[in-house]
Amino acid sequence: MQLSRLRQAMAAAMATVLLAGCGTSDASDDRTTTSTPATDATTVAEALAENIEVETGDISYDDADLVDVALSGTSARSDSDAVRSEDGTVTITAPGTYRLHGELTGQVVVDSSADGVVRLVLDGARIASDTTSALNVADAESVVVVLADGSENALADASTYEDTSEDAPTGALHSTADLTIGGTGALAVTGNTNNGIVGKDGLVITGGSIAVTSVDDGIIGKDYLVVEAGTVDVDAVDDGIKSDNTDPGTGFVLVEGGAVRVASQDDGIKGTQVLVTDGDVDVTGSIEAMEGSLIIIDGGDVELHSADDGINVASSDDSAATDGPPGSGPGGGMAADSSLGLHINGGTVEVWSSGDGLDSNGDATITGGDVTVYGPTSAGNGALDVNGTFEIAGGTLLASGTAGMMAAPATDSPQGWIATALPATAPAGSEVTVTDADGEELAAYPIEKDYASVVYSSAAIEPGATYTVSVNGTDTDVVAGDAPAGGHGPMG
Repeated sequence: MQLSRLRQAMAAAMATVLLAGCGTSDASDDRTTTSTPATDATTVAEALAENIEVETGDISYDDADLVDVALSGTSARSDSDAVRSEDGTVTITAPGTYRLHGELTGQVVVDSSADGVVRLVLDGARIASDTTSALNVADAESVVVVLADGSENALADASTYEDTSEDAPTGALHSTADLTIGGTGALAVTGNTNNGIVGKDGLVITGGSIAVTSVDDGIIGKDYLVVEAGTVDVDAVDDGIKSDNTDPGTGFVLVEGGAVRVASQDDGIKGTQVLVTDGDVDVTGSIEAMEGSLIIIDGGDVELHSADDGINVASSDDSAATDGPPGSGPGGGMAADSSLGLHINGGTVEVWSSGDGLDSNGDATITGGDVTVYGPTSAGNGALDVNGTFEIAGGTLLASGTAGMMAAPATDSPQGWIATALPATAPAGSEVTVTDADGEELAAYPIEKDYASVVYSSAAIEPGATYTVSVNGTDTDVVAGDAPAGGHGPMG
């Protein structure tokens, strides 16, 4: 994968600084350290302009060009000299378009040193190995996996790999080349010993219904992981979906459309950058739902559930050890890192967190969209936790949670806000209403978790004006822009 000219120039100038402060990772690593993005980007378009170019493979083909590969038992039949079958391994050795169908107990290997695309049309293909990965791209210029219309396909790897060397595959579907997955069929991937889908270069999903279950990570792209369309459903013991390269301009996860659902026992969605422009993103369970050094949401429908932070902007997995309580600095116990950022410019974002709701070790901005945070119910965390400046300039924000760690946006934010602790903790289901001095109702929300504080911002809030926050018949008057009583004040 080649860097753009801009990134090449930046890489030459900054490689020493960046690599001194970041680690590298392998698809099978338990801990991944992300590099610090050298960017001032606050929108997805700005971030992508500095990143390496996404290369999307073409899923279209001519039926007349199809090479038929019939899978059966531990072998395959084909009239092509580019298809070899031996001892349960079916090897494709040249560019072309190959239709795979039937069942194979073994492995399909792509090993093509020639220039050109290897296109695999899965049309009712079920491949399961008891020694290694099910589909391994060992060598190719690029590979496109097409899920044929109406087809159901499955890939499952062994529970133990015979080859555990450094160059051995680490997923049921493993590719050393640029990989694109698309079409309108279905693909079930089971990672029995490690990961589900691993792309050691760029990985793009353009369609299909893809379900991944794995005992480690679900889907990994190295240079990038892009979801343009389709349905992606991941159930992973470790991270759900991630991109793990730390070179400048790489390591980003981009969701541009489709539907992504993740259930993870670690991070849900993770990359050096996590970028969302459209589509549905639903992290149904995780430790931290979305993590990256730069997180930008320009659109889409995002719902995040986490046992710790909902959105965590940090430079590494070890960030939890350096997070401090809001108020010890501009918004946290450690100095803010200005190279880290959270930017929400549109869409709908709903966060359910037991730790911090929106947590940035750098700055944070909200310029649009509808943001709702159902924050923690226990002390030690807050619905909002920003170490640097937290500015709100548009959209709506409702953040509820505990009162002791409550914090609010910067006082000089372009859009007004109110923040208040409640006289008593309100039970889940209690409605909070906000009215102005004339008694006009500006907002009414049923809060789905216990809460003792409310932060609210919208275009209707005027700095310096007095508003009334009502919960269960109890009214609390609050002046827009005033530091929350009992909390840790504005951030920035």
